[in-house]
Amino acid sequence: MVKNVVIPQSKHHGIAPLFLAALLTAPAMMAQAADNDRMLSSQPQPPDVRLGPLFHAVQQAQFFPDQKTFADAVPKYNPSSILADWQMQKNQSGFDLKRFVYTNFTLPAEGEKYVPPAGQSLREHIDGLWPVLTRTAKTSGQYDSLLPLPKPYVVPGGRFREVYYWDSYFTMLGLAESGHWDRIKDMVDNFAWELDTYGHIPNGNRSYYLSRSQPPYFSLMVDLLATHEGDEVYRRYLPQLQKEYDYWMADSDTIAAGSASKRVIKLADGTVLNRYWDARDVPRTESWLDDIKTAEKAPERNKQVMYRELRAGAASGWDFSSRWFTEAKNLSTIRTTELAAVDLNSLLFHLEQTLAKGYQLQKQNDKAQQFSALAQKRQEAINRYLWDDKQGWYADYDWQKKRVHNQLTAATLYPLFMQVATAKQADRTAAAVEKQLLKPGGLVTTTINTGQQWDAPNGWAPLQWVAVRGLENYQKPQLAQQVGMRFLNNVQTTYDREHKLVEKYVVEGKNLGGGGGGEYPLQDGFGWTNGVTLMLLDKYCPKEKTCNSVKDLPQTAQVDKAIAVQ
Repeated sequence: MVKNVVIPQSKHHGIAPLFLAALLTAPAMMAQAADNDRMLSSQPQPPDVRLGPLFHAVQQAQFFPDQKTFADAVPKYNPSSILADWQMQKNQSGFDLKRFVYTNFTLPAEGEKYVPPAGQSLREHIDGLWPVLTRTAKTSGQYDSLLPLPKPYVVPGGRFREVYYWDSYFTMLGLAESGHWDRIKDMVDNFAWELDTYGHIPNGNRSYYLSRSQPPYFSLMVDLLATHEGDEVYRRYLPQLQKEYDYWMADSDTIAAGSASKRVIKLADGTVLNRYWDARDVPRTESWLDDIKTAEKAPERNKQVMYRELRAGAASGWDFSSRWFTEAKNLSTIRTTELAAVDLNSLLFHLEQTLAKGYQLQKQNDKAQQFSALAQKRQEAINRYLWDDKQGWYADYDWQKKRVHNQLTAATLYPLFMQVATAKQADRTAAAVEKQLLKPGGLVTTTINTGQQWDAPNGWAPLQWVAVRGLENYQKPQLAQQVGMRFLNNVQTTYDREHKLVEKYVVEGKNLGGGGGGEYPLQDGFGWTNGVTLMLLDKYCPKEKTCNSVKDLPQTAQVDKAIAVQ
C-alpha cells in the first residue's frame, strides 16, 4: 500500500475529484486519441497519463532542475493508489508535496562519475567508455517508464539513460571500429524486437517515447551489420524493414491529394513525401513545463497544435532548431509538420532501396521491382521539390505554401549521403556548404544563432559524418577532409583540455569546445561523438599511428592554415 504521509498544510491545490475519475479511464481515452499506430491502452502508459494531475503538480513545483528526472522516477506502489492518496492529502494541513514524492517514488540515481585512467589517448578513452555506457534491461519494474529490451545496448550518456534510435547508428559505427560486432547485433536485434512489439522504433526505450520515432536509420544499421555478416542479414531483418516502412507510410494509400496524415504528405500531383510527427498533442512528458511555457508565449495559437509541433521537432532529432520556425528566433512559431524534411525523405529512399535488395535476395522479384520503383519516384521527388535551384542547395519543402524552405542547414547534405543528388546538384550543394557552413571547428548546423542547440554556433558529430560520407560519394575528398579534420581537431583539443567527449561542440568563433543552448546542460559521454570520432581517427589517424594530442594529428598544419583564412 501507499504510505500515507500527513504533514503540515500545503499551498498546492489539486483538481476536482470528478477529474480523478476521468483520469482513471485515461488508458482507454488515450487509445482513442492516438493515431492508431499501436498506441493502444494495452501498451505501457507514460507517467503523465498514469499520474495525471499529480505529474503536472510535481513538474509545476520544479523540485528538479531537469524535467526528465520525474519522468524517469519509478512509483513504489500502484500509480492509481498514489494518485488517490495525493488527492486525499493535498489539501490537508501541512501537506508537503516534495516529501510525498520522495516517499512514493524512486528517483533516478546519479551514476558514479567516470574517471578515466590517466594518460589515455583519445582512442583508448573511447574504447574504455563502451562498457561504461552499456546497459541491460531485460525486465523493468511494473510501473517503470523504462521499456525492457531483450539484449544489452549502449546509451548516449549523462541524462540520457536509455537507448536512442538515431543516436545508435553513429554509436554502432564506433562499436564496429572497436570490433564490438556482438554488441552491434544485439542493438539491431533490439530495434527489430521493438518493430515486432510496437510496430515502430520509438524515439527511446521509455513509455513516454512510444508516440513517436526518430530519423529512420534502421536500414543503415542493417547495412552496417551486413558488412560483417554478409547478405543473409538483409533476409533476416526483412520483415522488420517492411514494418518500419509500413509505419512511416501509414495512410499513404488513402489520403487525398493536397493533404497530410500522420507521417505522410500527398502533394496536389499525387507525389508522396514524408514529415516528422508525434501521435500525441500534449506537452512532452520529459519537458512538460518547458512546453507549457513555450505555448504561453503564443496565446493566439492552439495549444494542442503547438504541442504536436514541439513533439514532431523532437521526433526529428533536431530539438530544437530555427529550421522548423516561422520566426527564426521564436520557438513558439515552430511548424515541423508543415515541412517535408530533406533528411527524412533521403533516409526513406535508402529504406526503399534496402527493401528492394532484401526482396531480391528472397527471390521475390515483384516486390523488389515495386520498391525499386518507389525509390526512384522518391529520388525524383526529392530532386524536384526539396531542391532550391535558385540558391543551389537542398532544403525542406513547405507543403502548405507549396515552396521550398529557403534556409540552408547541415541537413542539405543528406541527399549526398544517401546518393540521391545528381552530380550537378551535389556540386552546387558542396559549394554552398563550403562557403556558408564550414567553420574552424567543423560543420555548423545552421547559419543562425538563436540559442537553440541545433543552430549556430553548434556542430554535431552525426552531421559531420553525414557530410564527410556525402561529399566523398560525389568525389569531393578535399572538402570532406576539411570537415572531418576540423571537427576531429576540435574534439581532440577539447579532450586534451578536459579529458572527456561531449554531446555537441561549438565550431565557430574564438571559443571552440563544448556546445550550449537548448533545454538542458551540456552532456558528457557521449555515444555518437565517440562513434564518429573513432571513424574519423580511423580515416585520418589509423591505429598504426600514434595520435595522443592535437599536434599528432596528420595534416594539422593544413587545417590550421585553412582555419586562419576563415
